[in-house]
Amino acid sequence: MDIVIPIITLIVGLIGGFAIGVFYLRRQLTKMQNDPQMLQKMAKQMGYNLNNKQMQRAQQMMKNQGQVPPAGGKRKKK
Repeated sequence: MDIVIPIITLIVGLIGGFAIGVFYLRRQLTKMQNDPQMLQKMAKQMGYNLNNKQMQRAQQMMKNQGQVPPAGGKRKKK
């Protein structure tokens, strides 16, 4: 019993930490879509210097990634 409880606690902590991390990352990406300065800052940290056209394209790509494309290619059986 002395070994089982720490292992269960570790597993629960890892799962909880992962869930919180995913939630935080999604929230930050949503903010970045709406805030061009934040997107520009991230690009500069990665060594890129984006002009206005590239910035708009990057924002559009981020918005499109958040949407789920419709399932295509499935046919109805007659």
